[in-house]
Amino acid sequence: MSPGEAEARPDSAAWRRALSRIWIRLLAFNLLLVFIPAAGLLYLDTYERQLLDAQERSMVQQGRLLAAALSGRGELDADASGRVLVALNRRLEARIRVLDRDGRVVADSAALGPRREPSGTPGEAAGGGAAPPAVADTDGADRRDDLLYRLGSAVYGLWRAVRPVELPPERPGLYSTADPGAPLTGPAVAQALAGRYGADVRVTAVEGGDGSLASGAGGDTRTLLHVAIPVLGGVGGFDSAGRVVGAVLVSQSTERILAALSDVRLTIFRVILASIAAAVVLTLLVATTIVRPLTRLRDQARALVDRRGRLTGEFSGSAKPDEIGELARALEDLTHRLRHHLGATESFAADVSHELKNPLASIRSAAEMLPAADTEEDRRRFENIILRETARLESLLASVREIGSIDAQLEAEVTEPVPLARLVEAVVDGYRIRDGSVAVELDLAREPLLVEVSPERLAQVVENLLDNAVSFSPPGGNVTIRVEPAGGDARLVVEDQGPGVPPDKLERIFDRFFSDRSAQPAAPGTAGRRRNQTGLGLAIVRAVVEGYGGSAEVENRGGGGARFLVTLPLAEPAPQSTPGSRWSSEPLQR
Repeated sequence: MSPGEAEARPDSAAWRRALSRIWIRLLAFNLLLVFIPAAGLLYLDTYERQLLDAQERSMVQQGRLLAAALSGRGELDADASGRVLVALNRRLEARIRVLDRDGRVVADSAALGPRREPSGTPGEAAGGGAAPPAVADTDGADRRDDLLYRLGSAVYGLWRAVRPVELPPERPGLYSTADPGAPLTGPAVAQALAGRYGADVRVTAVEGGDGSLASGAGGDTRTLLHVAIPVLGGVGGFDSAGRVVGAVLVSQSTERILAALSDVRLTIFRVILASIAAAVVLTLLVATTIVRPLTRLRDQARALVDRRGRLTGEFSGSAKPDEIGELARALEDLTHRLRHHLGATESFAADVSHELKNPLASIRSAAEMLPAADTEEDRRRFENIILRETARLESLLASVREIGSIDAQLEAEVTEPVPLARLVEAVVDGYRIRDGSVAVELDLAREPLLVEVSPERLAQVVENLLDNAVSFSPPGGNVTIRVEPAGGDARLVVEDQGPGVPPDKLERIFDRFFSDRSAQPAAPGTAGRRRNQTGLGLAIVRAVVEGYGGSAEVENRGGGGARFLVTLPLAEPAPQSTPGSRWSSEPLQR
């Protein structure tokens, strides 16, 4: 890669990043919405053509009326033609000339004196060659001095440069002549004298033109329309020879139409500029309400974790009720949960280190004292300590490994609707075979109470609760297990007759490695079982139950002992029990 290419690539990437900004795209979108209707400003030419067609039809009607009034008189008479023009009361907006069969002017409305002229340009209506006056507003002010008008004219001039319209230019002597006796020439006159309708459009250059909005299709020009209607002589419109005795030539400038179009274009141009200004303001407003909060979230995300992976910042949230505010609050909650998870992980590591240190210390002390044992009894005692603490260490490591993998395993395990009462009954039956020192009483609901769980995981929860209750119950005591509906959930209740949980330890009973062995004296026969507790059984219970969307709680019974309550959401009942499944959804038959 050449040095030039290496320098160009960062610049190109910077341009791409700049153009991909949200506020840039918002501005482009808003401007696009503005310029879509703005295209109508450039395509007012269609409306202009329609107006010119209407003007031509009006001129044709005027010409036909005059031609009809002059027909059937034989040769044209200048006095008669003039009287007809005078009879029109000089209310014509166009210049009307009566021509004889040779094209000479017999009567001319321009010779009748001043008349009504809406555009204020009698010279144009008369077909003169004088330049039109400056385009003016309704109050008479010269609009060409208006900066907005000049800006719009410049834009319109560029459009005309791209999309020019070619019209035939006016030539001296074509439809006017300095010699009153000279015949007029032109395509429209020639066609009328030949007995056909003739029309022609000619362009006259405007002296000092500026390509303004009122310049018409030709740029710095004005357009003249010429319409010629044949005048027929003789009875019924023809003389004995069927000849055309003359023609009526109607000429009118398009300045009035172009001035009206200029007003329309200028109004649209003002609306476009106002729309562009509104688009910019709206874009800035949207950028303030969208881009700035997103930028703040980006900065907070970058400062969330340092280079060593430690959580050093947090999302501050937002009070905004919109989607960005919801995103900020969700990220804030995510930060809190992440901080809690990291704290729990660090605490778990510290607890594991502390719990492993005690059996390792016992093993090390026993191993160091074993060679110095004087008697066989001391030697066996030290060996038993090593074996017992090693077994305790293995149990502790197995529990740590299991609780550390519960979250990941719950996501991957296959669940199914399981009748809670039947699963509890099966677990208790197996426990009675293993240990009969404590009586276990069941009070099971007759309805299935299906829960969506992994049967093995739920059995582990029941066994851990049962182990905990038996370990704190005196020999010959009772552990009661109930399964009952609780609103839209299923509830498992395990009660024991042990010393209960100290009130200040109720919040910590489900914490990892927490085990209260000294708050109250153990009942006779329970000390050994309580020493074997690792403090992870109830932590596993809470992790599994909360992983299935449930909850685990503990309270003290009024008559002594502890009561553990596990609540799980009910599952949708399965249409049929799976063939060969050990879990039946049929009601219990007791």
